Amino acid sequence: MPKTSYLYGIPYNFYKYYGIRRYGAHGISHSYVMNRSSRMLNIHKNKLNIITCHLGSGSSVSAICNGSCVDTSMGLTPLEGLIMGTRSGDIDPAIIFFMHNQLNISMKEIENILIKKSGLLGLSECSSDFRHLEKNYLLCKKIKLSIDIFCHRLSKYISSYTTLLKGRLDALIFTGGIGENSKLVRNITVSKLSLLNLKINKELNSCMILGKEGFINTKDSISILVIPTNEELVIAKESMSLVKNN
Repeated sequence: MPKTSYLYGIPYNFYKYYGIRRYGAHGISHSYVMNRSSRMLNIHKNKLNIITCHLGSGSSVSAICNGSCVDTSMGLTPLEGLIMGTRSGDIDPAIIFFMHNQLNISMKEIENILIKKSGLLGLSECSSDFRHLEKNYLLCKKIKLSIDIFCHRLSKYISSYTTLLKGRLDALIFTGGIGENSKLVRNITVSKLSLLNLKINKELNSCMILGKEGFINTKDSISILVIPTNEELVIAKESMSLVKNN
């Protein structure tokens, strides 16, 4: 990633001497779906402009321009970015000061809250299991709100990342446990992105579950793909490459 994407707005010395910067996560998954989408779209990966959404208990979005990642939502740690199963994602850093100074919560407990008690679990106050949340989306106001916030944050990241793709988006891709299986999340999220010419085919979207891959966009839309990730395959290929080179 370029420095414009991975540096934080803190004194430069923290990066220079301690390496504090955005590193991201899920790189293996994003790499797999990039290569798979290249074949499905018949576009060489070095010319491929896509936004990949790995959505699961941990979630991240990456902008890929000409086959290279130019930004990603996770940061120095996997806590930054999207709302996740139990992680808060992006928050105002001053919330931490308030919790510590005004509410007398220890830093250790704040860390535990932000990593293990927040996200979908914290908002819904019942579960981080998306299967349970989706099943009860219309039955519980807090569950509906938690999923709506999840999709709101996701659509904001997707739309902002289009500015990094040099004027052309070839495809939006969903992967990961939620991305591959939740027609609800895909439908809500894409419905917010019509301004970008992203339109979902509801019939195709409903059929895309349980390990299936394919296109779920309308004919007049930019391509929208669901691709089950295969991180194990990428790891095996990388390992074989290292063995052969040594």
